[in-house]
Amino acid sequence: MRLDKFLKVSRIIKRRTLAKEVCDGGRVTVNGRPAKAGTEVQPGDRLTLQFPQKRIEVEITDVKENARVDEARDLYRVLREESLALD
Repeated sequence: MRLDKFLKVSRIIKRRTLAKEVCDGGRVTVNGRPAKAGTEVQPGDRLTLQFPQKRIEVEITDVKENARVDEARDLYRVLREESLALD
């Protein structure tokens, strides 16, 4: 599955267009490598997302084309989440 679609289906990012912008802006890595929106992801992959005020690292546990709200949280496991200090 494409990275931008996974981020939307898992509800890590609410809209696919925003997920695409985040990916193409260089703020997402897959297994430690910079990733574009079209990068294919699968269970076991580790994603690191850089947001303006936090950094989150997750491991993909499942990939589904569609997921209900209550199922979305089961598609990944949060490994680390850190707030970034504002200067």
